[in-house]
Amino acid sequence: MATSELVEKPGEPGQRRLAPALHRPWCPQGTSAGERDCDAPCPEAHRRFVLAATILGSAMAFIDGTVVHIALPAIQSSVNATFGELQWVVNVYTLLLGALILVGGALGDRVGRRRIFMIGISLFAVASVLCGLAPNATSLIAARALQGVGGALLVPQSLAIIAASFPQDQRGRAIGLWAGFAALTTALGPVLGGAFIDLLSWRAVFWINLPIAALTLWLAARYVPESRDSATAASLDLSGTALVVIGLGALTYGLTAWPERGVADLMVSGSLGLGVIALVAFVIVEGRVRAPMMPLSLFRSARFSAANLITLFLYFALSGMLFLVPFNLIQLQGYTALETGMALLPFGLVMGLFSSLAGRLIDKVGPRVPLVTGPLIVAASCAWLAWTGLSGGYWNGVFGPIFLLAVGLTISVAPLTTAVMNAVPEHDAGVASGINNAASRLAGLVAVAVVGALAATLFTQGLRTGLSDLAVDDTTATALLEGARNLAGLPIPVGLSADTAEALKRLIDTSFLNGFEASMVVSAACACAASLIAFLFLGRPLETASTE
Repeated sequence: MATSELVEKPGEPGQRRLAPALHRPWCPQGTSAGERDCDAPCPEAHRRFVLAATILGSAMAFIDGTVVHIALPAIQSSVNATFGELQWVVNVYTLLLGALILVGGALGDRVGRRRIFMIGISLFAVASVLCGLAPNATSLIAARALQGVGGALLVPQSLAIIAASFPQDQRGRAIGLWAGFAALTTALGPVLGGAFIDLLSWRAVFWINLPIAALTLWLAARYVPESRDSATAASLDLSGTALVVIGLGALTYGLTAWPERGVADLMVSGSLGLGVIALVAFVIVEGRVRAPMMPLSLFRSARFSAANLITLFLYFALSGMLFLVPFNLIQLQGYTALETGMALLPFGLVMGLFSSLAGRLIDKVGPRVPLVTGPLIVAASCAWLAWTGLSGGYWNGVFGPIFLLAVGLTISVAPLTTAVMNAVPEHDAGVASGINNAASRLAGLVAVAVVGALAATLFTQGLRTGLSDLAVDDTTATALLEGARNLAGLPIPVGLSADTAEALKRLIDTSFLNGFEASMVVSAACACAASLIAFLFLGRPLETASTE
């Protein structure tokens, strides 16, 4: 029977951390038939290429996750997308990635991690081509959904491949290099994407993935050994997967459509109701199926439940902020896409350079102190943005709160992972880490829907109130209100006097800032909730979930 070994993954909470040991892996360099069984994890000469393949594969998902936010204003103007459609450009990827990532990890364990990794890379590349060629918002959303499926297949395999390919005494250094390059690509992604958007087109943001995918596939085919867990024979939890996708998708649609249609609309209320019913059914099914994707027994640990609640609230705050900030910088402050990427660069750099130091801090003080302090710093960053509205110049209105956000997340991320892993028995570490990974991504899904709905509602209300004081006819006012889902991208109608057009521009900016500031307050409140949960529950003696 195959054994399991716990591996570290600094930098992001929730990545799969339990890598089952190899059961006589396939080696690319072998007999005349092209393969052979071997006892070593992987030939030493090949390991640097294995590491390069996993870094490049993960880089696609990391870059895509940061660059798309920078591209949203350009996408909006290019394909005439509404703000709700832009929310779906982000959310459909996050929805499928978060809901299917546990299934992707399980497929790798059963079918072969190298095989699923290469399938995921290929699917992600094809979807990237379709994104870049999308003629309208609907086709772009569909292509982003396909990207989410590809990401759910490739992301869980990266660390599992490293663990299977490197001996235990070299594994920590390999994972450290992987995490360092992951942080670097996350930091440089917005800068690279901004340059492509300004010099070429938003479509080029997705085409960045193609040479990366081609090189990754070549490296994987040539150097990465195949591995699987021969002891894993349970069936996949397809019913649970379907219910969580339906539930979260329906809730997301209802929240996205709420500002435009109102909660009394049958589609909105029906979607919200369906989402709640599907998620309740998901919990019931998970308590009954043989191999659940989310074993409910783990939540008997108060620490495990608390750590995942902290993840939900903290990543809600982060995602809500990062979704709206590019709109403010580009559409209100007049930044270019490249300048916006540069403005966000300190966030990735601080996390990449100092996450390892924060990890060492945990060994001395434990997770409670940093998980109380870090979210409070994130809350201060959100409150700073709400106070300045990004109108205080670069250093006060942009660099200061973004740097503070990076400090808060850097302090929080490694302790959060540690709290999750210490709350469960070692043999449950893989699924526990997968649950936490899904929680962080699904928190982003809900945040974009909720924060977007709040910003759109307050923008429409402010616009409606202000239009009554402007000298515009009823037809123009009606057209402006119908286009309110574009938020700060709402175009000024032609034919207005210079004074009226200027007053209307100030009204649009003020209405957007009202929604932006309220959204930052909500994000700050969520970060404070994460700190409070850490204070109340992470100071108790260690307890683990039942293994029965």
